[in-house]
Amino acid sequence: MFTPVHTSLGALLLFQGSSGLLLHNGAVFGISSLLSGCVFKPNAENIPIIAGIVSSIAPVYLLAPSLLPSYPAAPNSLVSAATTVGTGFLLGWGTKNGRGCTSGHMLCGLSRLSPRSLIATAVFFTTALLTANFVAGGQNIPACPPGIPCYTPVYPSSTELGLILGSTILTWITNTIIVPRALDRSDKSKSIFSYIAGVEFGLGLLISGMADPAKVLRFFAFLTDPSRFDPSLALIILFGIGPSLVTYLAKKPGQQTTDSSGKPVKPTLTEGWKLPTATVADIDWRFVVGAAAFGLAWGLRGVCPGPAVLRTVLQPAWGLAEMSGYMLGNLV
Repeated sequence: MFTPVHTSLGALLLFQGSSGLLLHNGAVFGISSLLSGCVFKPNAENIPIIAGIVSSIAPVYLLAPSLLPSYPAAPNSLVSAATTVGTGFLLGWGTKNGRGCTSGHMLCGLSRLSPRSLIATAVFFTTALLTANFVAGGQNIPACPPGIPCYTPVYPSSTELGLILGSTILTWITNTIIVPRALDRSDKSKSIFSYIAGVEFGLGLLISGMADPAKVLRFFAFLTDPSRFDPSLALIILFGIGPSLVTYLAKKPGQQTTDSSGKPVKPTLTEGWKLPTATVADIDWRFVVGAAAFGLAWGLRGVCPGPAVLRTVLQPAWGLAEMSGYMLGNLV
């Protein structure tokens, strides 16, 4: 169902997590590389972020469990397990070769005006749209209750609203007031904020609906079945990518800018920027095919790497199969 309040404020949390990591740690919030890095190259940057995403489940579970997604049944046969491993492989191989996913390319890349991310997003979004609508006759797009179109708006309960507003306000206070004053420029501070950013981003995924595969797939339904269309995720463009773009244009992170005293502008917690340097000239067939493979996996199951982390914790049987395939895809 259409969730204008949930998704708008959840998108602001996604913005706070990703822009906070950029301005404070000088890095892009690319979950696909962070996730594979935790297994193959663990360090003090990727582990805290993934731990933070996992930890975001706790306040939702304790204070507003109705915000947790309802997932399809976990694999219960060799065939369903093999299928899940296969989509996980597509997800891993696609994001590795496409150099990113919805977080790194769409949320962070588009807001940094990256032509390379624009191309990747166009490829994987178009592929996901066509896959969701035309593979298996579009039957993998869940219907809403009989007689109720999926674009019917629903609003948060008082309990949900308390958590959503509290998280949004606390996140803003943390990123803009507490972190610049309480943390110094050091590796320890970077790790602390990496964890905080992960919690913020995870809450954004849960509250916005991005962690709900049914909601993602219903967003694609406008092409063939308007009654199944849930427009919620369009609000992520407005309240997630939009503020990130404004922040990028205002702060100019990674560019050769100086402060009022003439000193180069640095991230709050580290000495330098760690931003992607690849350009359109670096695009090859693996990049394009990788983005398409990611789009295929996204359109089949409605799950991208960030939500996959959350679902792995909430539905371990699915997570074991999906993450096995994901990591295998990263090795190929």
